[in-house]
Amino acid sequence: MIKQEMNFERSLTRLEEIVQELETGNPELQRSMVLFEEGVALAVACREELDRCDARITVLQQQLNGELVTEDFEA
Repeated sequence: MIKQEMNFERSLTRLEEIVQELETGNPELQRSMVLFEEGVALAVACREELDRCDARITVLQQQLNGELVTEDFEA
């Protein structure tokens, strides 16, 4: 895959594809390592994006209410 900036959804979809391929047990060792490295990078990128979103939600809650209220976000 060409290294490019991906949005969260594309990164998560690619990460799921990697997990499926690795779980089959079919890739050769070198291919498995490449997939693993890509997967780790994608997982880190997804986690960072989720952290940014969490920070934005906190800021928005603070701006709307005038006080900081933290609670679990449920979709």
